Amino acid sequence: MPATSKATRDSHARVFDLDVLSLRELNQALHNLAPGSNETAWEVLNPKGSHSVAVGVDHPVSIDVRGSVGYYCGGMNSGSAITVHGSAGPGVGENMMSGSITVKGDASQYAGATGKGGLLVIEGNASSRCGISMKGIDIVVHGNIGHMSAFMAQSGNLVVLGDAGDALGDSIYEARLFVRGKVDSLGADCIAKEMRPEHLELLQGLLDRAGVTGVKPSEFKRYGSARTLYNFNIDNADAY
Repeated sequence: MPATSKATRDSHARVFDLDVLSLRELNQALHNLAPGSNETAWEVLNPKGSHSVAVGVDHPVSIDVRGSVGYYCGGMNSGSAITVHGSAGPGVGENMMSGSITVKGDASQYAGATGKGGLLVIEGNASSRCGISMKGIDIVVHGNIGHMSAFMAQSGNLVVLGDAGDALGDSIYEARLFVRGKVDSLGADCIAKEMRPEHLELLQGLLDRAGVTGVKPSEFKRYGSARTLYNFNIDNADAY
């Protein structure tokens, strides 16, 4: 039986009530979208901590999730704009390719892990291992992040408006880390770096994309790799 919405709040949004329809029906409907479909706005009601909400979406649609979600929300996202009007469990945006995910509340462990692209915005705090093994994703956290964040981060940008826990950037490769608050400690091979004009420009762009106002790039410190734990490739020199 094809998935149908319980109610439509306006003529543009398709509404899925997870009290009525299954999570499998929601994700299948999103996966079944044809290129150029006019179903570009989706709304998910009563997620109630469901796991794997809107995973593997590969169409340029907007998805508003009205409530908190469990693990792996928006995993493998490719082109969609997902907004979680609540908090998110472990692994939100894991392995994201493109598009955006905004979490209006807090995020649990390893937010944005292994992400290859796109923008992940967490308007609250993020727990431990935020951005672990990130591979090109941009992550902006309005609050604090936990310990071991950006562990083995390969590329991309992690922006933290609050504080960072212990072992930030442990075994980091070529990712850039910008922290406005205090850092409890730096991990192996992670050091403070000079904030040059190009970094200020980059950071301003990230803050603008994340909807951050009233904050200046000059208030942040930059951290990155000392390049002593791996064989540095000069092709990546422009990252520093």
